[in-house]
Amino acid sequence: MWGLLALAATLAVSWVSYGTARRFVRERLRYVEAALKPTAAIVAGVVALVVAWPVIGLIHWIPIVGSLVGGGTAVVFGLSVGLGVNAGAKDVRSGIYLGPGA
Repeated sequence: MWGLLALAATLAVSWVSYGTARRFVRERLRYVEAALKPTAAIVAGVVALVVAWPVIGLIHWIPIVGSLVGGGTAVVFGLSVGLGVNAGAKDVRSGIYLGPGA
């Protein structure tokens, strides 16, 4: 049962972080050339992993929530942020613009 809840928490974190990163690049960073390069996705993913790692360590002090997330959640978070930045840059290059709130 706990494994299923941990998987659901990890999938929720990855879904929200992917969408947020993609939307941020598509709406806010569309005129920033450095954000549209492929290396920006790698840098964003690594920075997200480095930032999430100590946060996951602090969450482990919370009794119930700490048992749901772990190092794999931080890795999935970094990967989904990197993929979201890459997808947002592809949206900008292909001319997709949905506007704020869409």
